[in-house]
Amino acid sequence: MIESILTRAPVFLLVYVRCFALLLTLPLFSMRSVSRIVKLALAGYMAFFIYSSFDFSVYKDFADPNGAFSISYILLLVGEGLIGVILGFYITIIFGAFSTAGQFTAFQMGFSAASTYDSLAQVENPLMGQFFNFMAIYIFIQCQWFQRLFLGGLVTSFRTLSAYTVVVNNEHFVRFMLSGLTKLFADALVISLPLMGTLLLISVCTGLLSKAAPQMNLLSEGFPIMILVSFYLIATLLPYMCDFFINSFVKGFGLLERLFIQFSGGIK
Repeated sequence: MIESILTRAPVFLLVYVRCFALLLTLPLFSMRSVSRIVKLALAGYMAFFIYSSFDFSVYKDFADPNGAFSISYILLLVGEGLIGVILGFYITIIFGAFSTAGQFTAFQMGFSAASTYDSLAQVENPLMGQFFNFMAIYIFIQCQWFQRLFLGGLVTSFRTLSAYTVVVNNEHFVRFMLSGLTKLFADALVISLPLMGTLLLISVCTGLLSKAAPQMNLLSEGFPIMILVSFYLIATLLPYMCDFFINSFVKGFGLLERLFIQFSGGIK
């Protein structure tokens, strides 16, 4: 196996670049707390195990190490890196729905100003956004979606996707990513809709009571009421949220598998 890698080092490097680009953009692995050396080593192990099932027919011109010293090979490396970034970005879109739902909820319950740096999303995120994000990461690990992504999705992508196919079918690929962004906001709205609707009713009732009895000063007392009701609703709806998170991962990976089937010439 080692001799095969050494004799076809340019092809192994193509596999390695896609794996490394995926790790750089994948949630949890893209954190700055994860050492760059760990990412390089993990990408090397992934490329080593995937290399045995990789089809060389697409890149047969670069199977010889002498074929690596060309501009076309460098462009091919860039294309493989872009494929890994796009795959990692699509998984990040799925997680972005949970973080966005937390931002919607935090804005309605009065926690929008309580923002801290989220090491998972690499942005300033309200506390509720971080809570939903951590919960999604926990479910992702608990349901072994990382194993399915590495052992199933990544290997399948090497069998169906290449820099050549992406260039030829770029319109379909762009449409797929835009549909993922649409799904992000739709899932975020579905997750946060029960909380936002309940808190909106509380705000309306508080405003009506404040107009009916101004001396009660219900506006200042409305914030703790909304916070208590929000935490109660989150605790009550947590099992249903977990089921929705799992269904979101199932649908997201299902769409990704359909994309691989379409690029491989299968039935749409």
